[in-house]
Amino acid sequence: MATVQATADRGMTAEERKVIFASSLGTVFEWYDFYLYGSLAAIIAKQFFAGTDPNTAFIFALLAFAAGFLVRPFGALVFGRLGDMIGRKYTFLVTILIMGLSTFVVGLLPNYASIGITAPIILISLRILQGLALGGEYGGAATYVAEHAPHGKRGAYTAWIQTTATLGLFLSLMVILGTRTAIGEAAFADWGWRIPFLVSVFLLAISVWIRLSMNESPAFAKMKAEGKTSKAPLSESFGQWKNLKIVILALVGLTAGQAVVWYTGQFYALFFLTQTLKVDGATANLLIAASLVVGTPFFIVFGSLSDKIGRKPIILGGCLIAAVTYFPIFSALTHYANPALEQAIKNAPVVVTADPADCQFQFNPTGTKKFTSSCDIVKAKLAAASVNYTNEVAAPGTPASVKVGNTVIQSYSANGLSKDDAAAKDKAFSKDLGDAIKAAGYPTKADPAQMNKGMVLVLLVILVIYVTMVYGPIAAMLVELFPTRIRYTSMSLPYHIGNGWFGGLLPTTSFALVAYKGDIYFGLWYPIVIALATFVIGLLFVGETKDRDIYAND
Repeated sequence: MATVQATADRGMTAEERKVIFASSLGTVFEWYDFYLYGSLAAIIAKQFFAGTDPNTAFIFALLAFAAGFLVRPFGALVFGRLGDMIGRKYTFLVTILIMGLSTFVVGLLPNYASIGITAPIILISLRILQGLALGGEYGGAATYVAEHAPHGKRGAYTAWIQTTATLGLFLSLMVILGTRTAIGEAAFADWGWRIPFLVSVFLLAISVWIRLSMNESPAFAKMKAEGKTSKAPLSESFGQWKNLKIVILALVGLTAGQAVVWYTGQFYALFFLTQTLKVDGATANLLIAASLVVGTPFFIVFGSLSDKIGRKPIILGGCLIAAVTYFPIFSALTHYANPALEQAIKNAPVVVTADPADCQFQFNPTGTKKFTSSCDIVKAKLAAASVNYTNEVAAPGTPASVKVGNTVIQSYSANGLSKDDAAAKDKAFSKDLGDAIKAAGYPTKADPAQMNKGMVLVLLVILVIYVTMVYGPIAAMLVELFPTRIRYTSMSLPYHIGNGWFGGLLPTTSFALVAYKGDIYFGLWYPIVIALATFVIGLLFVGETKDRDIYAND
């Protein structure tokens, strides 16, 4: 107890540095593995879903990626239970083995052309294993580090864990970029995409070697020696209102807002640059990577600051600041990254006239639903082309049309059409719409000569700093909310529902909102509303935790 509850003014011991390094390094590798798939989804679609048309193949590839996010809470339950029953060390050693081996096997997996439908089945199974493992990894690493940290320094110590997702993303981007540059795009698309997956086996070996040399956390070791470990962590965590209400508050009053700010600052910013502003992928990835390099040290800054002023004001402050500044920041990104698009939005009004009954809210988290009405088709194409539009009501049963300047183009419905007829209709409509959009001044891609990369980088760094505010102190706060005997289980579930579901669904939800309203910025309402809800709930119902003795309830 004396070591764990040491005063906050002493220096970090060699053992504590080893704990932080081992936990952080292993989690970097895990996130590296997980992000690879998302970055290479387009190539994987061609390799493993070649039995369908290109659009359907990409949809299934994204569905497989989403599966990894959706199963994370179940991984939290499975491995959280094990971590509270048998120990932190061995449980999150198992998670990294599952994650690393699953990733390595993807690099060896024969494609659709070689083994047919078996290839995508195995691929999706591996993605589910990765998601389950990741669901158990974070809670183990955060709990392990926090239970080694001296009282008064848990925020600073666990903040190193918080850098790992960002560093994992950065590492995966660099390995992919380096491989592409070294062997060329053609070879990378053919076989080179496997290299980043195969390289992970070396990262896995290093991480396993380090983790095997670690000791069990002192908090769990003490509890086990006293015979106080939980025999039923799931029922204690979620079957008793005393703890369940804290789990619910941790989700809606902390992790939901943290998640949407995290995903907006890193994933949605990249999506917005490439898909909405039409910045080429290499430039966008380099700008995101540079912003991560500049912003990542702030995880430690805010984690350490939370030890002094509290976790709650920093996390909730980050949610509030992000919510009130997202619209001006993303508007400024458009101004500096693609000024031609900004001018086209101002100068070339577009109007969609449709029967409201013909228009659906295009929320499609699984990627399997088809939107085939004349209204849905035209809105999806305009949203994908980053065209702002207003909506006018047409008479019931009237097919949708779009007016671009003085040109009116009739949409079509794919309902009841054969595959070939639908493809022919789509080709003709897409050409007419594309010609009209181009004539109205909407650029097909951002002009590098007009881009102010310096200002784009500044804006991206600001978004990453928001991420560090909400994410830097969150591990320490989640650990401090729950007693040792059920800590791994209790903290893992709200974290992974928040990040896996609220955060993971951000891109599809935001796209649906943009298509619904016709405003390229309307998708920002999703993270803004969630962040504001977390701010209010957290402010009113979640208590400060920085001074809690994490042994007091045991």
